[in-house]
Amino acid sequence: MTTSARGLNDLAGVDDDRCLLIIDSRTLERECLATTLTRNGLGMKALAVGSVSEWRRKKDSFQNLTAVLFNIAGRRASDGNLCDEIASIAAELAPAPVVILADGDDLNQTLKVLERGARGFIPTSVGVEVCVEAIALAVAGGTFIIAGNTFSSSTVVDNAPRQKELSRMFTLRQAEVVQALRKGKANKIIAYELNLRESTVKVHIRNIMKKLKATNRTEVAYKLNDMFQGESRWSASAE
Repeated sequence: MTTSARGLNDLAGVDDDRCLLIIDSRTLERECLATTLTRNGLGMKALAVGSVSEWRRKKDSFQNLTAVLFNIAGRRASDGNLCDEIASIAAELAPAPVVILADGDDLNQTLKVLERGARGFIPTSVGVEVCVEAIALAVAGGTFIIAGNTFSSSTVVDNAPRQKELSRMFTLRQAEVVQALRKGKANKIIAYELNLRESTVKVHIRNIMKKLKATNRTEVAYKLNDMFQGESRWSASAE
């Protein structure tokens, strides 16, 4: 097959009126990502740029920006500059939803990027099909978290009953404490990792216990594990 023929096949089913903007400072990675997503059912054009400033120079050729995939690679949400960058991108490129692609699936980091305006979080451990479906979910108006590296594309479903139940149950900060409790961490460790006073952690735990109708930490852990059994992702409401 010739190069031109391959190119036509790759673009089959692509909507020329829609565009996914991929932001990644690494040239090879972003170009490979654009090609891979387009060839695996993305359904729209993919424009890969190294920064928002590069996008500004090219945006006249891509008026209908549908979604943004921001690959932060090994950077962490604990980096204040990164959080500000995410917030700036989300504000400037709205209403296009911003989805974060990152190494790892730490819940604390995920919640922080969602607080800054991102509409979803995809760990690099998932397959390309999951990534494509997650982008489609963001375009459809969903907000999501994908966790772990063993989930199939069928797990990326927004507004499932269990997800809605959990989102109504916990605030963002309580969700962070919940994740720590599930890992069996002591109050001092939770306070240190979340930059909270230990007394504040105790207050969150008491509120979590009330919501779960639990009488002690052991019962909390048991109920949380039962609730999350088989779940691949969950969301939390704003504090």
